[in-house]
Amino acid sequence: MTSDLLVTFEEPLRRARIVRRPNRFIIEVDIDGDVQACHCPTTGRIGDFVLDGLECLVSDSHSTTRKTRYTVEAIGLGEPGAQPQWFGINQNAANRYVEAALTAGALDDVVPVSDVRREAKLGSSRLDFLVNGDTYVEVKTPLQTIQLPMPSALAKKKVTPFDSTDRMVRHVSELATSLASHERAVLFTCFLYDNPGFVVTPSVRHSEVAAAVHAAVEQGVELWQVNLPISAEGVRFGSVSEITAQF
Repeated sequence: MTSDLLVTFEEPLRRARIVRRPNRFIIEVDIDGDVQACHCPTTGRIGDFVLDGLECLVSDSHSTTRKTRYTVEAIGLGEPGAQPQWFGINQNAANRYVEAALTAGALDDVVPVSDVRREAKLGSSRLDFLVNGDTYVEVKTPLQTIQLPMPSALAKKKVTPFDSTDRMVRHVSELATSLASHERAVLFTCFLYDNPGFVVTPSVRHSEVAAAVHAAVEQGVELWQVNLPISAEGVRFGSVSEITAQF
């Protein structure tokens, strides 16, 4: 087992191949010749390319009562015959991985940790973490654009600009508001792959999001990129860097 893993899976993820994604909740995959309907842990868009035919990694619940025994945890990109570069799609699990990074001290350069509390209430929202009683931490795991090299034969699809920004604006604004009574507020943009550098992608309401982010930064909210690459064996800490991209 790889020694530098931040999170080690109880059993290695299984390799499979995507057949199709018939709806937001299901991805059909071929597992050793058996086509299974698997749980898709994100209901939103995954990149701007066709998923059919791509390799994936699935976890096995071993449940005899669950409608979907398997969950698609990651999807692979790469040229034919090459080892895929996996990117994780389980946004719910991302918080668990960030919590592991915080408690293991991997993010001490940004947020030294003595205590971590999950789902701290702030205003009308519940933010992901309250660290040391004085630092709110929110985690975002974008999947609308996958910022990795694209295989030459990868089929693209027409997509509409991302327009679900209400929650992002509310959380960023409330992070800024928290600074009136807390020392720090941090927004981690988390990638479950080695993203070489955060790039802002357009949305229908880009100007509204940009205004909220600019206002929050001026009030002291810190923006950081965290890379937590996934493999069949687990998740490792890749890197953390301050985001200086212009919104």
